Amino acid sequence: MNIDITSFEKKRNFILQQLSEFSSSPPTLVAVTKRQPDELVDAALYAGHRHFGENRLQESQKRWSQRRPKYKDLSLHFIGPLQTNKVEEVVTQFDVIQTLDRPKLAKAIASAIVKTNRQPDLLIQVNTGEESQKSGIYPNEFPDFHHYCVTELNLSIRGLMCLPPFDEPPAPHFALIAKLAEQFNLKIKSMGMSKDYEIATQLGATHIRIGTGLFGERLN
Repeated sequence: MNIDITSFEKKRNFILQQLSEFSSSPPTLVAVTKRQPDELVDAALYAGHRHFGENRLQESQKRWSQRRPKYKDLSLHFIGPLQTNKVEEVVTQFDVIQTLDRPKLAKAIASAIVKTNRQPDLLIQVNTGEESQKSGIYPNEFPDFHHYCVTELNLSIRGLMCLPPFDEPPAPHFALIAKLAEQFNLKIKSMGMSKDYEIATQLGATHIRIGTGLFGERLN
C-alpha cells in the first residue's frame, strides 16, 4: 500500500488548527487506529503524532510491540470494551484506560495495578444516553461507583469518557460530562469524535478521539 504522508500531515495539522480556534486550551488529539493499515500508523508517527487509541488488545499488541521501544514518548489509550480476563495485559501495555464501566472491572484493574506495579490513567465511561446496548455507568449510578473506585479500591480516577447516542445532538451529553467532571474534580474529559469534535472542544473536552477524520475509512 502506498501512503501519502503529506496528506496525513495536512489532515492532522488542519484538525490541530481547528482545535486551537475552538478553544484557548485545545484538547489532546487521540488518533484511533482501529483496523487501519500499519503504513498509516507509521505515517502518523513520522508526522510526530504520539497519542493513539486502540479498541482491541490483540490488534494493539501486534501493532505496538515493535514500535513502542522506538518511541519512548508514546501514549496508548485503550478505548474499547475491556474483559476482566484481559485486564492485566491492558494495564501493562496501555498508559490510559478510558473504559472503566463496572465494579467487577474496577476490582480487576485494582488487582492488576498491584501485581504489575503499573498505574495507567483511569477514566470512567459514562453512558449518558442510558442506552441498554452500550457500555458505561448510568449518570445516576456514577456517584456511588466513583466512591467505590476511590474509597474501597484506592483507584486514582483521572476523568470521564462518553459516547453520545448516534441519533441525538451531542451537546447535552458533553455538557453532562463537563458537569460531572467539575462536581468530582476530574481533570480529563474524553468526548468528541470525527463528526462532533468541534462541539466537544467548545464544551471543554480535554481529549478527542478521531479515526476516519485522520486516516479515512477503516479496512474491513
